[in-house]
Amino acid sequence: MEEITKFSNEITAIENIPKVLPVLPLRDNVIFPYMIFPVLVGRETSIRAANFALESSKYIFLAAQKHASIEEPTKEDIYTEGTVAKIIQILKLPNGLLKILVDGIIQGKIISYTERTNFFEAEIEIIPTVIKNQREINALVRQLTNLFKEYVKSNKAIPPEAVNALENIDEPDRKLFYVAANIQQSMDVKQKILQKFSLSDQFYEVIRILTSEIEILKIEKEIENKVQENISKTQRKFIIQEQIRILQEELGDEDEISPEFVKLKEKIDSAKMPEQVYEKAIEEFNKLKKTPPSSPEATVIRNYIDWLCDVPWYKKTKDNLDIKNVRKILDEDHYGLEKPKERIVEHIAVLNLVKNMRGQILCFVGPPGVGKTSLGKSIARALNRNFVRISLGGVRDEAEIRGHRRTYIGSMPGKIIQSMKRAKTINPVMLLDEIDKMSMDFRGDPSAAMLEVLDPEQNHTFNDHYLDVDYDLSQVMFITTANVRYNIPLPLQDRMEIIELPGYLEHEKIEIAKRHIIQKQIEAHGLQKFHIDFKDEAIKKIILEYTREAGVRNLEREISSVLRKTAKDIVLSNSKRKNKFVIDESVIEKYLGVPRFRTHKTENELRVGSITGLAWTSVGGEILQVDATVMNGSEKLTLTGQLGNVMKESAQAALSYLRSNAKEFGLDPNFSKGKEIHIHLPEGAIPKDGPSAGITMALAMYSAFSGKPAKSDVAMTGEITLRGNVIAIGGLNEKLLAARRSGIKTVLIPADNEKDLSEVKDEIKKGLKIIPIKTIKEALPYVFEINAKIKSKKRNVRANKHK
Repeated sequence: MEEITKFSNEITAIENIPKVLPVLPLRDNVIFPYMIFPVLVGRETSIRAANFALESSKYIFLAAQKHASIEEPTKEDIYTEGTVAKIIQILKLPNGLLKILVDGIIQGKIISYTERTNFFEAEIEIIPTVIKNQREINALVRQLTNLFKEYVKSNKAIPPEAVNALENIDEPDRKLFYVAANIQQSMDVKQKILQKFSLSDQFYEVIRILTSEIEILKIEKEIENKVQENISKTQRKFIIQEQIRILQEELGDEDEISPEFVKLKEKIDSAKMPEQVYEKAIEEFNKLKKTPPSSPEATVIRNYIDWLCDVPWYKKTKDNLDIKNVRKILDEDHYGLEKPKERIVEHIAVLNLVKNMRGQILCFVGPPGVGKTSLGKSIARALNRNFVRISLGGVRDEAEIRGHRRTYIGSMPGKIIQSMKRAKTINPVMLLDEIDKMSMDFRGDPSAAMLEVLDPEQNHTFNDHYLDVDYDLSQVMFITTANVRYNIPLPLQDRMEIIELPGYLEHEKIEIAKRHIIQKQIEAHGLQKFHIDFKDEAIKKIILEYTREAGVRNLEREISSVLRKTAKDIVLSNSKRKNKFVIDESVIEKYLGVPRFRTHKTENELRVGSITGLAWTSVGGEILQVDATVMNGSEKLTLTGQLGNVMKESAQAALSYLRSNAKEFGLDPNFSKGKEIHIHLPEGAIPKDGPSAGITMALAMYSAFSGKPAKSDVAMTGEITLRGNVIAIGGLNEKLLAARRSGIKTVLIPADNEKDLSEVKDEIKKGLKIIPIKTIKEALPYVFEINAKIKSKKRNVRANKHK
């Protein structure tokens, strides 16, 4: 509830004002005599002062603070000059603040403060109004009135009614303080009026302030008039230009007067646009002629016409369809990659027959560094086509593909049209790099926009939001690249032919280094004048002990580091006369330091609760070590090593299978009772997920519970069902490559993947014993040491089956 207390505004004689009054400091205003004004009181000391005045005489002394920013002022922070006022109304607000209405009575001055501590209280000297020279005061009143009228006329913030109110006041001191209260000035300036104790001095001070304000307002008015004059000149110029344009249209010779428009018209005609696009360009051209050059719209229209002219509409390169030449260039640029090369040759063979084949969009999927992007460049060189590359990594705005509409400031076409402008032909090879790394947010889904680009049934009428006309992309050869297949949106996968690029074997990396990398880095480091003999053993040492990758990117970095240090040695030793430098194994360890990776040795090693699995990551195949241990505790399954949801579910399924088939595995039916199972995958900082670790986790738990040691040279991959069946997985090529690279002898794969072995290179399978299995039980003899009788019995059974 708001509590309101009112007091009668009775006229009280000055003699009745007490000599000692509570002092109320004001932060943002100066109160003059004869001025009724509301004051908001919030500070504790001020509230106590107001309440004290309310309970006693209702008189209070209002004085301004010297600095409004001070939260709790001291006596030194308050001006001594102020106004004695009477509280005529008080309003208590719900938040504890007071809103008081005060009536300024007379000017006063603080003589000294009392010893009161809970609020400010002081002895006040009343300063009455004394007129010494009536004629001077009359002249000053007349001057003040005229200046105030001019001030109100110039200042739009003060209503004209203020002049009428001034004329209705008769007393000179009332007129003075009324004008002082209505001047828009700072608190410091207004305070100077109260610091004058003679009425004539106060008149002179207010007149000086008004004169200064009027001069400032005049200058502001002059500036405003000059600005308005400039705007008027611009409008006048626009009207004259419009008149000239209309006269030119009447005379029919506007093109002769503007050579710039003549050149632009020639540019439009020479672009050889389709009829529909040409009509659009002419329409915009005519609009541009009617638009003033200074208008922002003229720039927008001109940029649009330039884009229509610069984008290729008819120009194309002649394809080189000689298959032998294509094969030669691909072999020159890339070692290995037989399947992608074969597919490209097939594509060009068909082009020889049909001349224009649509719907062939290739997608190279493989780890970083295997040559996906450079393969696209080689295809362009082989076909004699221009090459453009678009990086889609991190693209999350649909407008980056389709372009922005011209209504936006700074709008421009999307990446597709920009690349066509760079290509300068309608049939380039366009490489869409990292298509699996596109994302989406509130600005749209760029992968949805890519559907129209890559769909052969739609891309002949691709519509960019900026151009707003159909553009034919059907003659573009699109090639996309990705690191991981399952990150590519399914609708996009449906429009592309996926070609897997597995990692390279050791002998392939050696050949790539000898044929491409070393010579390229020798030239980059200025060593052409020297005979650098890079031994095969040195390259092999770098591959095995300093890199661990599917591609050759890190190999190139290490070779670059070796050559850099060789160049440094040549310069420091001043041995430029020496022409031959041999880089062998000893030089590698000297330059690159201690080997980062050790050779994997697995012979004759048995481990309980530790099984080797195979994983497929974005950088190729990797060895996945699964460790399981059992301890007394509450019955629970603990999984560590940054496992994803799919792997966690695989572990739970494996445990459920073992518990439901404990008897068949020779385990106690209550083997997990009172036991805590902990499965850990080392390198815990690296996130791991994927549907191929089920069998590895199941056998790791079986080994831990049974106490049977597992062979370390056996690796496996496969997902399992609750019935114990091993189901098919992906990335078999990369996983077998990782097994061979890590020295694994035996690999267990799902039986459903046996058909995929025909597509795996012999070099990858060489030295590997690959065993297809249908169930978990079939894996036991290969993973664990089992007595010879059981082994011989199973061999006899298999022999009988073959017979």
